[in-house]
Amino acid sequence: MRVLITLLCIIGPIVAWLAFGEHGFIHLYRVGKERQNCAQRIEKLTQENQALFDEIQRLRKDPKYVEQVARKELGLVKDNELIYRFQENEKAEAEKTGKSAETTSRKGEKQ
Repeated sequence: MRVLITLLCIIGPIVAWLAFGEHGFIHLYRVGKERQNCAQRIEKLTQENQALFDEIQRLRKDPKYVEQVARKELGLVKDNELIYRFQENEKAEAEKTGKSAETTSRKGEKQ
């Protein structure tokens, strides 16, 4: 019985140190998880980088794509093209500016 207790007193701290120590199993598990997360992030960034590289190549070599981007992002139009702009109704405009619909419709009237 004394031998068993002595072995537990010697082996117990060693097992605890292996599990919970600075470089123990728990630390090793956390580092593995962190490594896996970093690998996933690297993969995602690599894909984003490739997509941006592809877009750069299209912008350099494809004039139709450049035109499409210019139209979409800058609002550019071709010569002899008509632009139709639709006005919003008074209520929608009033909500955007923060005024009530009654105030905007009474602008010309005396209050």
